[in-house]
Amino acid sequence: MSEPHFLMLGAVHLGVVSSAIFDEDHDEMVIVKDIDLFSLCEHHLVPFFGSVSVGYLPRGKVLGLSKVARIVEIFSRRLQGKCGCEQVSVSMWGSVQERLTRQIAEAIVHAVNPSGVGVVVKASHMCMSMRGVNKLRSKTTTSTMLGVFRDDPKTREEFLTLANTN
Repeated sequence: MSEPHFLMLGAVHLGVVSSAIFDEDHDEMVIVKDIDLFSLCEHHLVPFFGSVSVGYLPRGKVLGLSKVARIVEIFSRRLQGKCGCEQVSVSMWGSVQERLTRQIAEAIVHAVNPSGVGVVVKASHMCMSMRGVNKLRSKTTTSTMLGVFRDDPKTREEFLTLANTN
């Protein structure tokens, strides 16, 4: 992990979530889903919006539920650059959904060091609907799976099933 990236995640941990990390002997999956997402596409400088589902397997510490949503908010709404890049580009103004998905997962790992994390982002991009190909109902889904969510198919399946149910 590059130093700028580490510092960015450290700021999220220390500044926003540290007051809501609790020692808890809970080792079952925690899922917060349907978190509203609003961001800005760095390629076209137009909005994208949708929802985020975050799941993790605690390992002695849990994160206050509202802080999961706060992490999504921080990464989706802030001006951001590409971590570890040598030059500043248009990315200072927005995000790429793929990067945003990973940043949310890594922030959860940094905050509570769980056994694993899964994040799914489903979003509509205005760059797809108001310009170019004009596909009004298209959605983009991205996921990041870390730890046991990546390594254990049953854990990944449980998360994806629970994240996609009403």
